[in-house]
Amino acid sequence: MADHLPKMPVVFIGHGAPTLVLSDNRYTRAWRQLAQSLPRPQAIMVVSAHWLTRGKTLVTAMPQPRTLHDFGRMDARLFQMQYLAPGAPALAKRIAQQVSHTRIALDESWGLDHGAWCPLAMMYPQADIPVIQLSMNADQPPAAHYALAQQLAFLRTEGVLVLCSGNIVHNLRRMVLPEDHAFDWAQRFDQAVCAGINSAMHQPLLDYVGFGEDARLAVPTSEHYLPLLYALALKDAGDRVRYPVEGFAYGSISMRSVLIG
Repeated sequence: MADHLPKMPVVFIGHGAPTLVLSDNRYTRAWRQLAQSLPRPQAIMVVSAHWLTRGKTLVTAMPQPRTLHDFGRMDARLFQMQYLAPGAPALAKRIAQQVSHTRIALDESWGLDHGAWCPLAMMYPQADIPVIQLSMNADQPPAAHYALAQQLAFLRTEGVLVLCSGNIVHNLRRMVLPEDHAFDWAQRFDQAVCAGINSAMHQPLLDYVGFGEDARLAVPTSEHYLPLLYALALKDAGDRVRYPVEGFAYGSISMRSVLIG
């Protein structure tokens, strides 16, 4: 890729429920506005809460990723949605070759899950930017995910937008109405993570279980939290941090998004 490309920001999206993309709301509007504020990517690499693998890390390498409707009973309109962005096989191969210590294998079977295509459909509705996905090895601790992500820093200088998709607080068992209600523990954990991001002290965020009962409730399983660590690992000392979206859904889902750079 050309040397003169601007250094790309890194984005963490709190993606929430898939049904958000079926209406115009403050989240989808914020995602659209966020994309409009960014340099146009040459390609996008997504790290989604919804692609966990065991024992290895994979990266999609097919020319045309399929749209995965990887959720249970939902509004029928969601199953009709397709996000037919091209893949980027050459980029996937470069990533697999570039990263040391962690073997990354090429994948031809996954596609784009809803953690990827739901925000992308709002951000880049033309689906004309190549997209790949990187899986998260569920057998690895948070520090290993962070270390792997650090080896992907070269992507930022090559016009690749790293888009990480999950939720800082995600506990479906505690969901309640009204939609914008927030439990005290959810607010405390979200604010503690935000403070860690602002201070650039990432080690406590890797050791998030140290936040005690709030962490146990906010992160009952790690898959929605881990994508944040991929984004933070790519932060440089001079990068500005902003929060394009804040707030909660159903009491127990943080919708906070993070823009780095």
